[in-house]
Amino acid sequence: MTSAFRIPMTGRSTDERHRVSSPLELLFDLTFVVAIAQVAGQLAHAGEAGHVLERLPFYLMVFFAIWWAWMNFTWFASAYDTDDVPYRLMTLVQMGGVLVLAAGVPAAFDEENFTAIIVGYLIMRLALVGQWLRAGIEDPAGRRTAFRYAAGIAVVQVLWVAWGFLPPHSAVWLFPVGVVLELAVPLWAERTGMTSWHPHHIAERYGLFTIIVLGESVSASAVGVQQALATSGFSASLVWIASAALVLLFALWWLYFLEPAAEGLSSKRGRSFYWGYGHYFVFASLAALGAGLEVAVQAGAADAHASDTAVEYAIAVPVAVFLLMLYILHAPLVDEVVIRPLKTGVAIALVLLLPLASPFLGLVGVTIGIALVASALVATTLIDRALAARSREKEPTASRPLP
Repeated sequence: MTSAFRIPMTGRSTDERHRVSSPLELLFDLTFVVAIAQVAGQLAHAGEAGHVLERLPFYLMVFFAIWWAWMNFTWFASAYDTDDVPYRLMTLVQMGGVLVLAAGVPAAFDEENFTAIIVGYLIMRLALVGQWLRAGIEDPAGRRTAFRYAAGIAVVQVLWVAWGFLPPHSAVWLFPVGVVLELAVPLWAERTGMTSWHPHHIAERYGLFTIIVLGESVSASAVGVQQALATSGFSASLVWIASAALVLLFALWWLYFLEPAAEGLSSKRGRSFYWGYGHYFVFASLAALGAGLEVAVQAGAADAHASDTAVEYAIAVPVAVFLLMLYILHAPLVDEVVIRPLKTGVAIALVLLLPLASPFLGLVGVTIGIALVASALVATTLIDRALAARSREKEPTASRPLP
């Protein structure tokens, strides 16, 4: 699409050919790189200080705000992206809100002060409300749904602003209420008609965001290596853990893209909420993995105690959650998942059991073991696909009647 001053905002076709992410969407994603780096970095600092469990609720809260803002923009853009001047300017406002939110992440973790995050979130939501109001005015077919979105988002945002005035302890416990209300808005809004989001476009957008989160994990590992070199110098442990981290991230990337989603979203549009909402755990686990790898690299270089299972579980738990969610999210979309559930279950069990062998394997051995499990899951899945393809090729010959 080319930018024009103003194009009437109407729902885009759900079967538009060659629909891909626009340059504006890719630019928009870059602001989330900053936000994810901030929240993952804070979780890594908590891990270094041994306060992961204490700070985990704040991580999950802030990551929800980041993910939900990205998701709302993504699904709106899939249905109503006009790429005209007003649309681009409203997107610019949302990008500014993301950066304000990112700037407030350290205060949320260190001081339990969510003011900047709420302000950034408010900026993003006001711009999104404006987009939905425009869609409702200019698209008669989707007017009721668009106005429902605008009203629901505005009401929940008022509640978030009020939430910011609560004492920190009460605010943490009441946060799930706000989450439920946010998740309920799309379900309520689309009861009058589903927006015209594009299944292949959505699948691509989620894949790109997965790459962004994995990229942050790579960046976090690099930060860990830099800090380890500065404090402890070069060591074999550093090389082994950093190499295992790269192999692990590569294997998880491979596994994610082995499971197709576009066709399933196209034929089973009613399950899009389940698939889309569930990705919170995919993205949050990958970002948390980056924090765990950063801590592991530094701990390994400093010759940390071999039985320190807390660091190892900071890697194992996110990997297990990712593998589990990969199956849970794709199973309802397809007739048969690519990664066999039995193999997924075995991989999850091995990943969670490996830290228990820390007294024998050490941090280096456990990290390498987790990377090998993920790599083995990739290899066995590729073998399964090759055998299945060979079997399909032989079927016509086998079923041909004898002369």
